[in-house]
Amino acid sequence: MSNLAAACTPSTFTSGINVFGTQLLNIEAHLITNYSRSVPNLYRPVHPSVEVQNVSFCNVTLSYTHTGQHDEVFLETWLPIGNWNGMFQGIGGSGWAAGRVDVSSGGMAGAVGDGFATSSTDGGTKGLDAAAWVLKSPGNVDLVALQDWSAVSLGEQATISKSLIKSFYGKNPKYSYWMGCSQGGRQGIMLAQRYPDAYDGIAACDPAMYLTNILPNIFWPYQAMVNAGSFPHMCEFDSITAAAIAACDELDGVKDGVVSNPMKCLDTFDPFKVVGQTLNCSNSKDGSGIKVSREAAQVVKATWRGLARKDGEVLWPGVSPAADLTGNKPSSLGLPGVLLTQCKDGKCSGAPYGLGGDWLQYFVAKDPNKDISHLSQTEFDALVNLGEQEYGSFIDASYADLSAFRAAGGKMIVMQGLDDELVPFRSTEHYYNSVSKVVPHTHDFYRLFEVPGLSHCVGGQSQQPVRLFAQLREWVEKGTAPAWSPVKLNVTGGHVHDRIICPYPQTARLSACRDPAL
Repeated sequence: MSNLAAACTPSTFTSGINVFGTQLLNIEAHLITNYSRSVPNLYRPVHPSVEVQNVSFCNVTLSYTHTGQHDEVFLETWLPIGNWNGMFQGIGGSGWAAGRVDVSSGGMAGAVGDGFATSSTDGGTKGLDAAAWVLKSPGNVDLVALQDWSAVSLGEQATISKSLIKSFYGKNPKYSYWMGCSQGGRQGIMLAQRYPDAYDGIAACDPAMYLTNILPNIFWPYQAMVNAGSFPHMCEFDSITAAAIAACDELDGVKDGVVSNPMKCLDTFDPFKVVGQTLNCSNSKDGSGIKVSREAAQVVKATWRGLARKDGEVLWPGVSPAADLTGNKPSSLGLPGVLLTQCKDGKCSGAPYGLGGDWLQYFVAKDPNKDISHLSQTEFDALVNLGEQEYGSFIDASYADLSAFRAAGGKMIVMQGLDDELVPFRSTEHYYNSVSKVVPHTHDFYRLFEVPGLSHCVGGQSQQPVRLFAQLREWVEKGTAPAWSPVKLNVTGGHVHDRIICPYPQTARLSACRDPAL
């Protein structure tokens, strides 16, 4: 350990950093000792929680620029001392952040506690606030920053981190893995597409890969309220969701408060059946209660159906009827929903979910002063179309030909919560089906596991499938592909049931996997 501790200086690393088209700006190396942190699986959905105790590592933080681009990308790499397992784990970002935010540091803490060398990049941007980096000036998007953020920095993260590892330990990592959820999931898919030899194994959770569709789809529930001319009480939306769960709960043959077949539920349950039901909501118009309005049912149905144009054509699928649309359930852990309203003295107003609003205002309209609160459907359609045309090739991880990733020996596990309120489960299914049409025997290197009851990355009735990362390692290192994975479900009545999830398109039936056609 003493030799490695002594090697934790900038001079150890500078000679090994050589990425074509980049120039090193600054490098720092700091020895961190007795590092401890509790890391819940909130920060790493396919790992178990871990108590990191008294770990030592070398923190190498560097910045670099792309020659002539006047950008600056920061990369942080932790190199464990005394417990390195010989492997590397890249960690993804969240929201508008490529990395180096709280979610990333939590993932890195868990990784270094498990013995991995680990890293995170900021992608040349500054955290979760898109307004801080996306525009060079009103009307002008910073395309260099967008390119760094969306893909380029991800390949460089793998290349530079591996060079730091070799400089420090005198050898390359035996295996390299990626782990990320949401934005981090999109990054994982992008890595498989554009940098197929960067990682041996990729764990991509709830991947927001079709951003130019998913982001306006996140704004769509708010637009549906504008179209309806009404901002209903959130408890109206909650009552419709509860009714849908009650009606669809036993479609899988088990009464547990969880909808395992959301597509069948969409065909079975009509939200207008709840219209007129009296509720006990605070801040009601008459002080004693309100009734579920037709407008509330209209908005919920539009949210379930998905992003649609003025002529009624659905452009992108909506979410499960069991998704928590308001974030009001305790199981949503305080995370906001996509249907946000506030009522006082009988008057209600609404607000769009931040990511969707940022997309239309800063990326598409390119105007920080643009009022997007009362767009007509025609104006909304125009922004949706423009966003896809301008940015599809920049930020969407939609390329279906993963043959190079397969040829490199890569393995990928994608996890998708069926109750995800931000990334529709049908979006993730669409990508798997697209790859399957292009690459024969997709199942041999890429498996999708859908989790009934799980919200976006965390929360909902289901706990996270914490064995999946270990199963990814077994697949990469031993050739043992996961046929199923265990998961715990918080069912009605406060009980916890042990269940299994199966690789798509199989579904779990009691304790066995079956073909969905059976």
